[in-house]
Amino acid sequence: MTRSTLTRAALLAVPLVFFAVFFGYPVAAIVARGLLVDGSWQWGQLGEVLGDESTRKVLWFTCWQAAASTALTLALALPGAYVFARLSFPGKRLLHAAVTVPFVLPTVVTGAAFLALLGRGGLLDTTWGVRLDNGVWAILLAHVFFNYAVVVRTVGGLWAQLDPRQEEAARVLGASRLTAWRRVTLPALVPSVAAAGLMVFLFTFTSFGVIQILGSPRHATLEVEIYRQTAQLLRLSTASVLTLLQLAAVVALLVAHRLITRRRETALALVDPASTSHRPRGAGQWALLAGVLTTIGLLLALPLGVLVERSLSGPDGYGFAHYRALAHADGTFLVAPWEAVGNSLRFAAVATVIAVVVGGCAAIALTRRASRLTRGFDALLMLPLGTSAVTVGFGFLIALDEPPLDLRSSWILVPLAQALVGVPFVVRVLLPVLRAVDDRLREAASVLGASPARVWREVDLPLVRRALLVAAGFAFAVSLGEFGATVFIARPDEPTLPVAVARLLGRAGELNYGQAMALSVILMLVCTVVLLLLERLTPSRSAGTF
Repeated sequence: MTRSTLTRAALLAVPLVFFAVFFGYPVAAIVARGLLVDGSWQWGQLGEVLGDESTRKVLWFTCWQAAASTALTLALALPGAYVFARLSFPGKRLLHAAVTVPFVLPTVVTGAAFLALLGRGGLLDTTWGVRLDNGVWAILLAHVFFNYAVVVRTVGGLWAQLDPRQEEAARVLGASRLTAWRRVTLPALVPSVAAAGLMVFLFTFTSFGVIQILGSPRHATLEVEIYRQTAQLLRLSTASVLTLLQLAAVVALLVAHRLITRRRETALALVDPASTSHRPRGAGQWALLAGVLTTIGLLLALPLGVLVERSLSGPDGYGFAHYRALAHADGTFLVAPWEAVGNSLRFAAVATVIAVVVGGCAAIALTRRASRLTRGFDALLMLPLGTSAVTVGFGFLIALDEPPLDLRSSWILVPLAQALVGVPFVVRVLLPVLRAVDDRLREAASVLGASPARVWREVDLPLVRRALLVAAGFAFAVSLGEFGATVFIARPDEPTLPVAVARLLGRAGELNYGQAMALSVILMLVCTVVLLLLERLTPSRSAGTF
């Protein structure tokens, strides 16, 4: 076995051990707790739960709302993907960062924003007497708000790198504008659109925070039902079956996602995005730009604006009363809500370090295209994004409670859970850049006697340093917003921002609601600053990858 093979095996061992201990073990433990009775597996529970009418209703709603959310997101975001890819206009870079803010906000903040816009006493209710929180439209629009950036970045990033001369050549040969686009550009975009659609379907299929706030007993997803069965009804056997059902669906989606992204990586010749954008030409492109800006204003900016307005609105008029109240404990927490800001920043920083180390090792090991085994491992790294965070969080509590992993009262549980979500983003950002490095440079360094570590330090690191910072930034942002697992394992004296927002929203009273809005605004500002820094660092050739 060569030194290079040993190094690669050692790098693969890091993410393998991490995921086995902090993902596979907790999930397996909670499934076993529900289905293993007196040493015997109760597989009959599978048929009993899956045959129950209420389970079928939850599964049906989960699937159709995810399909509807995906279709609506694609319909509204694809024009935006074109505008950001091919048109140049003032403020484009700032707006590109701004549309990404909803994606890294906690889903409970998304739910709170749409509740303030569409719910009782919301902007539409007080202005026109219209409420949408009793139906499914609020859920669908909130999902579009959350996933708009997925389509813009995934499809728009590729669209910006397609060589426009191919479409122009088709027009020279006599094809109309529509025919040239349909025959040349559309086939190149199909894998990217399908990949974005699959990602949106995945995120909405496992939706939790949005449904918790905007849903009802008639509108519950599998994730919410798992939480209800686990935390409220203590029916672990039912929750275990639902977890396995969700896991099977997510694995199928990830396999499809992997097949499509492989086509995208190998079939296209790309150009510099800076050479493909231009100022709008003609009435059609100006109208399209105006339509996209209007959509962003109504769908993305308005809910965030209402969030800010509600955080400043008090019984005595507008002011900072809700922000000042965050400095005092009032019985909802053992500490002042303001301390949640420091907790979130501290936990997210530790989670980022873990995610960069684990994800970086995985990305380096997967750099060279190889066997089906490594490709399968690549897809496996995405699994935490689609697995029930509720299951992972509760699994932490029941699995990591004995030496040498007795971590029940340790603060490190929260960063570990957040790192599980951050690792896939680190891999997705680093892997394309690492694969783009000319392998002949590494071979030349090796021939001259450099060790694998020195080859990485002298060849790869200078080329991927910016991508590494971007990956760390995304891991930090998504760690700030993690809610599903953190809500189980955050200690009462160390709440994170999303947990604090959810607890304040769960209590009656105008002050609690105002404080929740104020904390949401603070979290939104932190995420915005991180994303603006990322926008300045993002390597042009890696645009479009999450």
